Amino acid sequence: MSQHVFKRAGFLAATVGIAGLLGTGVASAHVTANVYGSQPTKGGYAAIVFRVPSEEKDPITTTKVAVDFKADYGIGSVRTKPVPGWTAQVTKSKLPAPITKDNGTQITEAVTAVTWTAQPGNELKATDYQEFSVSFGPLPTNVDQVEFPAHQTYSDGKVVDWNQPTPANGEEPEHPTPTVKLAAKSEGDEHGMAANTASTTGEHTEAATSNTSDSTARWLGGAGLLVGAIGLGVGAGATIRARKATAKSGGNS
Repeated sequence: MSQHVFKRAGFLAATVGIAGLLGTGVASAHVTANVYGSQPTKGGYAAIVFRVPSEEKDPITTTKVAVDFKADYGIGSVRTKPVPGWTAQVTKSKLPAPITKDNGTQITEAVTAVTWTAQPGNELKATDYQEFSVSFGPLPTNVDQVEFPAHQTYSDGKVVDWNQPTPANGEEPEHPTPTVKLAAKSEGDEHGMAANTASTTGEHTEAATSNTSDSTARWLGGAGLLVGAIGLGVGAGATIRARKATAKSGGNS
């Protein structure tokens, strides 16, 4: 096979790879609801991180992010993780009729929104993104997923609504609703488990990544030392053999 064919194949592979990366970048530029850790279970408590990228061009910035909680979910409590430079406000609304949870608790007032507002100088620039963490529950037991329509406000007054449901064919809409799937209820699903997860959401991920990277670096370092030692041994052996050969040759002359 000629070098021309190899070069052409390499060019095509690089083009496909770049296109894939660009496609991933575009797809990820949405407001999303993410779970770092165990999947929330029906009737349990959840720790979710809303990731918000700022998509407008400079000098326009993101100044506010509001996330809706559907009243019929009957979410009784929400805790927010502090974000430097941003203030969080939890909105509760009176329910038209009480919602009875599996444990018998009646919810008469449910969380219907959480709003984060940037303090001056802390707005999200065009190349920025921010993560907003919440812990809440109890989750509903009669749905397979929970949806959180989001509203992103920009400094020029523009509001982008992330509230479009994904159709049955799975094709992603332009502004999809942030969604989290729920696992089947399991034994031992307690409030404390989710609360602890929420208080360290993202931190556990960073720590795990750091530990993995550190272990990998140590392994590679050890392997490098081993290879180096082997190389020195081989080199020393070759030198000794060369000297013996030279001495022998000199002695025979």
